Amino acid sequence: QLQWAKENVSSNVYVGAQNVSLFGFGAYTGEISAEALKDIGVEWTIIGHSERRTLFGETDEVVLKKTTRALEQGLKVIFCFGEVLAEREANQTIDVVNRQISGLKSLKPEHWNNIVLAYEPVWAIGTGKVATPEQAQEVHQHVRKWISSEISAEVAQNLRIIYGGSVNEKNCGDLIKQADVDGFLVGGASLKPEFAKIVETCNTHNVSA
Repeated sequence: QLQWAKENVSSNVYVGAQNVSLFGFGAYTGEISAEALKDIGVEWTIIGHSERRTLFGETDEVVLKKTTRALEQGLKVIFCFGEVLAEREANQTIDVVNRQISGLKSLKPEHWNNIVLAYEPVWAIGTGKVATPEQAQEVHQHVRKWISSEISAEVAQNLRIIYGGSVNEKNCGDLIKQADVDGFLVGGASLKPEFAKIVETCNTHNVSA
């Protein structure tokens, strides 16, 4: 399916995988390596999606290793992070986010040109709930300040931090107005006609969906 998409979609649309293996070529049944994705011309992969973390037990360490390997193999990465409802209600959001992104300090300087960070509050994915624009901005702003402090101000300024969590045509306009929301990681709405409206809204603000 990825190869079909690569061969048939418009040339101005990038094709990405929803996951990539921690390993290279070898006896890893069911896994798709970064090398295999590159072979068919796939440019992007998502890593660390909440469902991979919660349903498949991918730890922060595994997510970091997968991210590092994918970048070293020449893929671009959408690195996902975010808190579950219990952590949000216990006012642990920032602590959780810090834990999940702390390993990014080990990335090489050149890797930062090929990574996008995606904040996805787990309690807002596929539930119809959505973080308020203010809640999203709070986390995005914190992450950008952390990147500026721990990596560099230049990386922080150029880094795209996108929001994922029940984005739709009704809430995308208010979310994208936030200073540190640079686009969206769109789930279910990307399979509906309203996705065109989300893309249009992003284009108006010169960011991406």
